[in-house]
Amino acid sequence: MRLIARLLEFFFHHLYHGLAFTYDLVAWMVSFGHWIEWTKTVLPHLYGTRVLELGHGPGHLQRIFLDLGLAAFGLDESSQMSRLARRRLLRSAYAHPNLTRGLGQALPFAAESFDSIVATFPAPYIAEAQTLSEARRVLRNGGRLIVLPAAWPKNRILRWLYHITGESPAEGADILKEKGISLLSRAGFEAHVELLDLKSSELLLILAQKTAEE
Repeated sequence: MRLIARLLEFFFHHLYHGLAFTYDLVAWMVSFGHWIEWTKTVLPHLYGTRVLELGHGPGHLQRIFLDLGLAAFGLDESSQMSRLARRRLLRSAYAHPNLTRGLGQALPFAAESFDSIVATFPAPYIAEAQTLSEARRVLRNGGRLIVLPAAWPKNRILRWLYHITGESPAEGADILKEKGISLLSRAGFEAHVELLDLKSSELLLILAQKTAEE
């Protein structure tokens, strides 16, 4: 298992950096063409108009936020992803995108700067105590952290694999629910989890609201 974890870490590191130009193709393949559809499921849950996206990647969701008239900001550690996102937004006539290079564990923004923070399919950093502390710091009172950590396509081959391995999306969702709510509660959020049943897939969505300090 450690070897597999290391191989996945190696793969995703290069996918986000040297191989960033292949990201859209890989995302399309692993999602069976539903990647953008999945990320759009965060939209009905946005609170307010100032939105920060952690790990903006190639910028698809940033463009959608801007098309909706939101004050969109994005942060990503990868310089390659920053360039891809900036080019995408410039082609969409957004001349001054609010994109910043940085880490989720040390957000370069003032306290209470945002109404919502969004992270779709984030790396493990999202579960670190420092990341959640920083998210809480930059959110306004009542602000919302929206995390889309997992999706399971409704595909015959995948369902066969679930049957063979004895692992089901429901079991994975239960584990993520338990861990996610526990982590967020300790970080000062009131959280709940929704399992979205789409025609193409099932998605897990974590919604957390910044609670007032006691």
